[in-house]
Amino acid sequence: MEKILVFQSVAAFLFGSVIGSFLNVCIYRIPRKESIVFPASHCPKCDKNIKPYDNIPIISYIFLKGRCRSCGKKISFLYPLIEFLNAVGYAFIIYKFGLNINGLIYTLLYSSLIVVTFIDLEHQIIPDRITLPGIIIGFILGATVLPVGWQNSLIGLFLGGGLFYLVAVLSRGGMGGGDIKLIAMIGAFLGWQSALLTIFLGALAGSVVGLFLMAFKGKGRKHRVPFGPFLALGAVAALFWGNHIINWYINFGR
Repeated sequence: MEKILVFQSVAAFLFGSVIGSFLNVCIYRIPRKESIVFPASHCPKCDKNIKPYDNIPIISYIFLKGRCRSCGKKISFLYPLIEFLNAVGYAFIIYKFGLNINGLIYTLLYSSLIVVTFIDLEHQIIPDRITLPGIIIGFILGATVLPVGWQNSLIGLFLGGGLFYLVAVLSRGGMGGGDIKLIAMIGAFLGWQSALLTIFLGALAGSVVGLFLMAFKGKGRKHRVPFGPFLALGAVAALFWGNHIINWYINFGR
């Protein structure tokens, strides 16, 4: 059984790297309001179409030494990094949850979080093209397939989104609309307990990074740090270790 699970995880890694290549297309084109289907993959520097043998996830970047075959310009290291992160995430998800409908759904959520993370880091926006369909899909799957159940999913959607909306109102814009929809999407997929845990872990990670930037990079308090990546990180932690963290907290408080 263990050998089968390892084989499935390796297959998931390979498949995840391929999907990661598509995520790179989404991350580049969605903020520019371009189609993610047409035209075919091309170099953003010279616009030459990328040959299939130059588009093999991770491997092509290594063989090309990080440069476009046509124009010789550097290819961003983010491309193989995103492919690798998605591949590793798929492998761990399938290893933990198994090659079943739940595992496949969680890979969908994971890939969505990767897209949101890197778009928010570069452009400081969280596209509605990801979060709004994600909220609907998350609730439908939560209500019909996922173990979270429809009530937990619905509460997670409104509790997570509602808390962030309240923060946005009270702080007069201190919380962006994209963050509100992102945590609502996470709550729809994972339920209200995981939504609250995501907020806590995201805020904790964001605070640590913010303090680091102020202490070592000379950034002021008014320097804007995208919160979406920290929510995504918190959601991944909640997905993999949420029950352990919550149980530890409950037992610690006794």
